[in-house]
Amino acid sequence: MTQKVTQVVQALAQADFSGVAQLFSDAGFTVALPAPGMLQVVKLGAGRASVAVSVGVHGDETGPIEVLAHLLDALSRDASKLAVDLLVCVGNVDAIRAGKRFIDADLNRMFRPVRGSLAQAAESARADEMIAATTAFFEAAGPVRWHLDLHTAIRPSVYPTFAIVPDLVADDAKAQLIDWLGQAAIGAIIMNPQSAGTYSYYSAEHFGAAASTVELGRVGTLGQNDLSLFDDVSLALDGLLRGLPAQPVKAQPHVFKVAQEIIKHSDEFRMAFDRSTQNFTSLPQHAVIASDGDHVYTVRHAEELVVFPNPDVRVGLRAGLMVVRVS
Repeated sequence: MTQKVTQVVQALAQADFSGVAQLFSDAGFTVALPAPGMLQVVKLGAGRASVAVSVGVHGDETGPIEVLAHLLDALSRDASKLAVDLLVCVGNVDAIRAGKRFIDADLNRMFRPVRGSLAQAAESARADEMIAATTAFFEAAGPVRWHLDLHTAIRPSVYPTFAIVPDLVADDAKAQLIDWLGQAAIGAIIMNPQSAGTYSYYSAEHFGAAASTVELGRVGTLGQNDLSLFDDVSLALDGLLRGLPAQPVKAQPHVFKVAQEIIKHSDEFRMAFDRSTQNFTSLPQHAVIASDGDHVYTVRHAEELVVFPNPDVRVGLRAGLMVVRVS
């Protein structure tokens, strides 16, 4: 860690909640540390909304860690203003400490009943801890449940900020979530019909949470992120946690739906474009997306846009999404 890393950021990155936990406890909240890197703050019997916020599921995605550290520090010093029951999760703590994306395998593919070749990875045990803490939090929650899993992307993007929302989120909750994403100036939303083993999809599927994976720009070094780029999402998240009136939508996000998943079935998998290709790059009908042995993935619609292209994933995992515009 560099000298630019402030004390509050360093504490959160190291999964040290001792300072903020004490301040919330002093303010009369019931505070628990259900697993390393997880903080639960609730007001018993209050019937409040329940909000989970996670960062660092990938250890090199440091911007959201800094944003949440400063936000949580400020809120703990004004603790009576916390208007929701809160679960904070710092995901892959070991990878954050190592300055790596993951230790053995992608943690954000572990939230599935059968892990196959991923079961022996170090991240498998961490996913179990996160699932147990998240289950305990939401099973004791009321009907209003949120989960915002904050990330940054490996590649540049036509839309610098975008979100993936599980299709199965209930309509009313989905509408409220999309409004919040608009307040946070998120440029695009992808409606996702099926899980790739992600943390946010798990919360939506098993606990009915209005959940989203929110991509907030590019990966960066801890302490060297331009936090002004996160101003809109920080303000929107602070308002959600404090129960403030909704702010006007900055801009209505463009909405996409998944047209097809690109699955890597063998080590022969090759993508048809290079690593400079941005998220949401448009490809015309019949264009080749990838080849995998004898199988060739091609664009099926008049236009599809590629998101998360990553030929380096393990065999059996998703190597990209192709999306089409809805609105």
